Amino acid sequence: MSFIENLNWRYATKEFNDKKIDADTFEKILTAIRMTPSAFGVQPYHITVVENVELKKTLKPYAWNQDQIDTCSHLLVFSADLDTKKRVDDFLRLAEEAKLTEITNDPEYDYRKEFNKFVKEMGSEWSAKQAYIALGFALAACAELKVDSCPIEGFEPKNYKKVLNLPKNLEPKFCLAIGYRSDNDTHIKSPKIRFSEKDLFDFR
Repeated sequence: MSFIENLNWRYATKEFNDKKIDADTFEKILTAIRMTPSAFGVQPYHITVVENVELKKTLKPYAWNQDQIDTCSHLLVFSADLDTKKRVDDFLRLAEEAKLTEITNDPEYDYRKEFNKFVKEMGSEWSAKQAYIALGFALAACAELKVDSCPIEGFEPKNYKKVLNLPKNLEPKFCLAIGYRSDNDTHIKSPKIRFSEKDLFDFR
């Protein structure tokens, strides 16, 4: 199947069948997320991977008891990293190790200064916006690999942060449940509804 056909195959799965994603397939999904482009290349987000069944059950009430939470193979919790200063410092360290002198030793461009100026102008939600790009890559990778998925914003971030014991700088923004669709999922045969190209685009 082509990429577009795979996108048409996927849908927001509401109930999974508890089947585990094999290690090789899951690693490819993680690689797609890791290879996601981001502004300045700093990837200001973190993904907590929840596989433990009991932990998923603990999280479920804080997501309106949605069945995806505890029937999926893996629950990925995407958090924005608000400590952008440390993030850029870590990125520059990696750039130095990779000998990217065009970033670390450019006499006409102070990467650290320009980055911090940029983030200040963009505001605190910038990290979350970057994380959404990673979500898009994850969804596309799942479709290509025939892994079902469902992005979830309907949950209580404060309680997720508490249950997962996340550090102060990480703020949960959304989740991605992945696995394989259950035969009991009533959405399997639902038609895919999308606005037309004419509605979504205009050409100038």
